[in-house]
Amino acid sequence: MPFQALNRLTHTQAVFLMLAVTLMWSIAGVVSRQLESAARFEVTFWRSAFTALSLLVILPIWRQADRSQGLLDETRSGSALRGWLKRHWGLIPESAAFWISGVCWSVMFTAFMLALTFTSVANVLIIMSIGPLLTALVARIFIGQRLAVRTWLAILAAGAGIAYMYGSQFVQALTHPEIDTGGLLLGSLTALCVPIAGAINWTVVQRGQTHGEKIDLVPSVLLGAVISSLLTLPLALPFAATASDVAWLAMLGLVQLAIPCALSVVCARVLKAPEVSLLALLEVIFGILLAWVWANEVPGDEVLRGGSLVIGALVINELLGWRSRAGTPRIQTVDQQPQ
Repeated sequence: MPFQALNRLTHTQAVFLMLAVTLMWSIAGVVSRQLESAARFEVTFWRSAFTALSLLVILPIWRQADRSQGLLDETRSGSALRGWLKRHWGLIPESAAFWISGVCWSVMFTAFMLALTFTSVANVLIIMSIGPLLTALVARIFIGQRLAVRTWLAILAAGAGIAYMYGSQFVQALTHPEIDTGGLLLGSLTALCVPIAGAINWTVVQRGQTHGEKIDLVPSVLLGAVISSLLTLPLALPFAATASDVAWLAMLGLVQLAIPCALSVVCARVLKAPEVSLLALLEVIFGILLAWVWANEVPGDEVLRGGSLVIGALVINELLGWRSRAGTPRIQTVDQQPQ
């Protein structure tokens, strides 16, 4: 069974699988540019709804494969309903960290698609790329993790790159009134919610794991998709999407979120956190290139220069920390790891 094979990945296989994951993640921008009439919140609703529907089907099959290999804790606790939800979808409503993680995922799902409706794909992806640095800051503040000097320098360099990128665009807008500075500002602030929520999510999961609590991220993704779709449904009505729009958004829900998010969790069982962060940066490069080639959304020189500084700072930070990877925790574990 393919799901069982995923639990036996080598390090090299996990790296290549993570590359495929980032490529799937990166299609959101170019696909959003193919939509005909779907409104802003409707786009978010359909993508989140189809993600939830996909995971409702995928998760029971996935968990059955894990169960057959003894990777899941079959201990029953609480009511019959709780036991049923946990067995089929890994939903554990008694866990505060699980709910916080789900809320964070819902913020990420909603903010990302909304940001794409306000500003360019390149702006959104570069803002999102600072997630690892924000995670380091949040972990430093709330769980007391030390930050290496290289990480502080990377934060300063990335901040300088973003300041240059947006400062140049606003200066350019002074001589080109047709540039929508309102959309640029609102889109950027909305996009910033994604790495902030991601940083909180990872910090909560890491803290829970250090206290012996196992938090499976894929069920948290399902919870986040459900919350996102429920919150955006009233704002999405009345629906204006064409059949073509719904088909594109269904593909995003399955191919750009449900499948890669599940696969990324498998990769995170094998790869260390810095490796996952480094490989995930390819989403920025893939996403900008796809939007450039297939949607004719050409990034400006200021975006390329500022974005290069941001990405360069992140890459150098991870590469310099390569020697310390042995003591770095994995992002995701399962209840029982095979020996």
